[in-house]
Amino acid sequence: MKKIDAGIDADGPVGRPPWVLLVPALAGLAFLVLPLAGLLVRAPWSTLGTRLGQDQVLDALRLSLVTATLATVLCLLFGVPLAWLLARVRFRGVRLVRALVTVPLVLPPVVGGVALLLVLGRRGLVGGWLDDTFGITFPFTTAGVVLAQTFVAMPFLVISVEGALRGADLRYEEAAATLGAGRWTIFHRVTLPLVAPGVAAGAVLCWARALGEFGATITFAGNFPGRTQTMPLAVYLALETDPQAAIVLSLVLLAVSVIVLAALRDRWMST
Repeated sequence: MKKIDAGIDADGPVGRPPWVLLVPALAGLAFLVLPLAGLLVRAPWSTLGTRLGQDQVLDALRLSLVTATLATVLCLLFGVPLAWLLARVRFRGVRLVRALVTVPLVLPPVVGGVALLLVLGRRGLVGGWLDDTFGITFPFTTAGVVLAQTFVAMPFLVISVEGALRGADLRYEEAAATLGAGRWTIFHRVTLPLVAPGVAAGAVLCWARALGEFGATITFAGNFPGRTQTMPLAVYLALETDPQAAIVLSLVLLAVSVIVLAALRDRWMST
């Protein structure tokens, strides 16, 4: 027993890793890191400030920040109650509902855009009625960008909040109930503060995913500068006409991703 314990510490097995695992591990690491390194190497650092100040870059950046923030607000508005339903309420078909909620995680974004068109398009199941009754149209508008981002980003929030709810101590909610607090009071006075870190982490992931959304946006909202052209779409367009501008925009998105990962590092490590 002592011989076994001698080679293991608190963090796991120690010693030289076998080359059968080390070689493919290093190859996988290189495969993930080298493209990012190539982006940094080929970046036009000398003209970076000038290119970031271009109107097309600023317009795409501004639109992306606004739409991603609005999409995150919608995800919080609808996603938190949905996560609470999945975590707290037992009903027939809960597994099916959870699977449907997570479908956008694995669904190709372009397919999501087509699905949004079939539902919210001018001839869609709901969009046709909205257009005829209220004159409201979503495709190829800024609102369409927000809806596309919300569709692909909400699962990140729901999963994070549901996990936090399942890990929360129910005794605090039970104590509040015995003191006469109503369900709504318990939810916003006890439950939400308990799961606030999970909600914050889910909101950050949701915002980052919305910021980087491409497929559903270009399919449902199009690629119109100043109206629906977000940063990923601007990268796609600039890659054909101005590759240096595409690299600059890619650097901005890369920086946002790194900041998000750094902000959530402590939460992931503790988990």
